[in-house]
Amino acid sequence: MSELLPAQPVAFTEFPALTSAEWQARLARELKGQDPAALRWPLPDGLVLEPFYHREALDALGGPPAPLPFPARPWLNVPALPVPAGSDGHFEVERALTALAHGAEGVHFELAHAATFDADYLAGRLPLATTFIGYTVASGPDELLARLVAAAPGTALRGFLRFAPPLGPEGGEQVGYGAALRRCVALAQAWPDFRALAVNAAYFGNAGATDAQQLAYGLSTAAALLAELPDAATPLAAVAGALHWHVAVGPSYFPELAKLRALRRLWPTLLHAYGLPPAAALRVHAATATWTQTTLDPHTNLLRATTEAMSAVLGGADSLSVGTFDSLFAAPNEFSGRLARNLSLILKEETHLDAVQDPAAGSYFLETLTDELARAAWALFQHTEAAGGLPAARPQVLENVHTAATATFRRIAAGKQVVVGTNRFENRAERFPFNPKKLLRSAAFDTTRAAYPTEVLRLATALHFERRERKTRQAALVLLGVGVNRHIEESFWRLLPALERPELAASHPEGTLSFLFSSPEEATLMYATPEQFQRFARFLYRIPVERQLFMPPVLLSSDLATLQEAVRVFGFQEMRVQGYTTEEVLSRLQGR
Repeated sequence: MSELLPAQPVAFTEFPALTSAEWQARLARELKGQDPAALRWPLPDGLVLEPFYHREALDALGGPPAPLPFPARPWLNVPALPVPAGSDGHFEVERALTALAHGAEGVHFELAHAATFDADYLAGRLPLATTFIGYTVASGPDELLARLVAAAPGTALRGFLRFAPPLGPEGGEQVGYGAALRRCVALAQAWPDFRALAVNAAYFGNAGATDAQQLAYGLSTAAALLAELPDAATPLAAVAGALHWHVAVGPSYFPELAKLRALRRLWPTLLHAYGLPPAAALRVHAATATWTQTTLDPHTNLLRATTEAMSAVLGGADSLSVGTFDSLFAAPNEFSGRLARNLSLILKEETHLDAVQDPAAGSYFLETLTDELARAAWALFQHTEAAGGLPAARPQVLENVHTAATATFRRIAAGKQVVVGTNRFENRAERFPFNPKKLLRSAAFDTTRAAYPTEVLRLATALHFERRERKTRQAALVLLGVGVNRHIEESFWRLLPALERPELAASHPEGTLSFLFSSPEEATLMYATPEQFQRFARFLYRIPVERQLFMPPVLLSSDLATLQEAVRVFGFQEMRVQGYTTEEVLSRLQGR
């Protein structure tokens, strides 16, 4: 067989080179007088993306940036397996064996209570020396790691440990975690393929943070760990070498891809500030975001996860957890687990994305977006550090994330941000694959999601219409939440004559909670203060006042007379809109 000829550079010399000005003129002609600026894409971070980029964009960056280094190995397909409180983890270990036998390249155990997890059983069923395993724990990270060492003595573990205390990411709270984290670093120091400290940027991303916020506050978390953990027995270089990142990836394809690329560019800058050499082996674990998952039309979660996974691997993630489409309402099961696992397999085995080095490199648009996002994140990081860094600036950080999340709720409520199957292109004939009443009562139902205000209103009204058809004498009060106040107002606002809008606004006082009172005859939208609701729920469930810790469920039900009297006594107020019944308001909100 003859030798292949060397590839020749591609050139189109027959086509004259065009300047940006010439392209802009052509765009103006094609738009027939429409201003090209109308096609700009504003991002929640305040960045504005242009509809057109040309080679001058790279000149503005000082020339084409160097491509990100080719990964030492393709990304690992690492499904997450939640281990509920009180479980010894045997069931989840067997599920891990099944996943590893069918394409998974690692597993991530999310332990609700690490103390009960059977490390000996795990070591007996899985070869810990060759299996990539992640562990997320809410307490006792060093104790779990010590038990793993005892269960597999002399074994160099592979994977990662993420300590996720209830109040925030490690490094974000001023509490006595330092000794435990230093012990984790010491235990794992001889394991080159294990990272014992996590920069939990996903904590912010799944609470509604923007991309720049997730990066900036992740950098602040890392800075807190690098500043606080080193001591005489734990050198700074050991702390830096033990760090890895957890990032939540949303469905906005290009910004999410650029976010991971920006992280790779920012990390050496932070290490340089501590006098450390660039870490070529930065480990990034990406997971599809819980923030963007939906309960309504849940199969759309499969489509969201696809774009999220593609952004993650094209952005340079080292390992990836794809969430199951039904995790919000269904127990872990092999069907949805297999679909999530196979998504990553298709991207690798059929799409061959693992064979591409930094596919965004050289793109005028993506290189510019990466640079702008990195600059915005670094500026916000510097602002946070100037305010004292974490944990001192934690209240302001959480307030900023809350503001970003509230803005998302408002965009969804006003229809400016589309959530397919939830606020646009809804399946009005949808038959829920779950019991709405049971789901709303469940303490495990994730209320920290972008679609939650819209979902809970739809689920509550569905329950009302079902109750009306059955003519049951039970009544229910459904907590819709603070965000739903705004959702109701903004969704119904545009339907009202201008003179009636102040009345609607007055019936949604700031700082109150929204409720749906549902009886067999009617549904009434109401509001009350959090204190009124707390007293109401304690009365209904006979919870004594001296028991301070009590989290009322979202759905409260009782016989009609008792609930009506309790609503009257505790001062709940009806949301009134002149000329419209509550039924009409609900029907319009539901698109009926």
